[in-house]
Amino acid sequence: MPDNQAMLTPRPVRESISEMAEIVLPNDANTLNALLGGRLMHWIDLAGALAAHRHSRQSVVTAAIDHLDFLVPVRVGELVILRSSVNRVFHTSMEVGVKVWVENYRAEKSKHVSSAYLTFVAIDAAGSRVPVPQVIPETVEEKRRYEDAGRRRAIRQAEAERRKAAKS
Repeated sequence: MPDNQAMLTPRPVRESISEMAEIVLPNDANTLNALLGGRLMHWIDLAGALAAHRHSRQSVVTAAIDHLDFLVPVRVGELVILRSSVNRVFHTSMEVGVKVWVENYRAEKSKHVSSAYLTFVAIDAAGSRVPVPQVIPETVEEKRRYEDAGRRRAIRQAEAERRKAAKS
């Protein structure tokens, strides 16, 4: 078992990058032969978990998903590509970005389908939260996403406080 210090050594974003591909089959579609939104949400969750797990090297659970839009329909027979990476680590949680593309390989075209930001929490075998190594953004794009993730977290925290106060 690796020592705790080594487990918390900061890691570059590139080590968390994950990609997943799914072909849309009839069982994944609605009566219009378009991918079910819930199936895409499931795939986004899995793709996000891959990046979170790869970065933290721990079991992870989904804590939240931010806004999700479906930009274009995805049809039966098309290939869905999901790309994910850790944007920022806070302590036991991390924000992961997932971008989804559809490829029509017959027409050699691809379109952006959706993007999502998910929050994952690292846990141990007992289900307790565990610290996550910091992420090192290296590229200009990674640094922008790192800063944006901090702003999104502040918004999420403010909203949680607003909901808590509304219950009182």
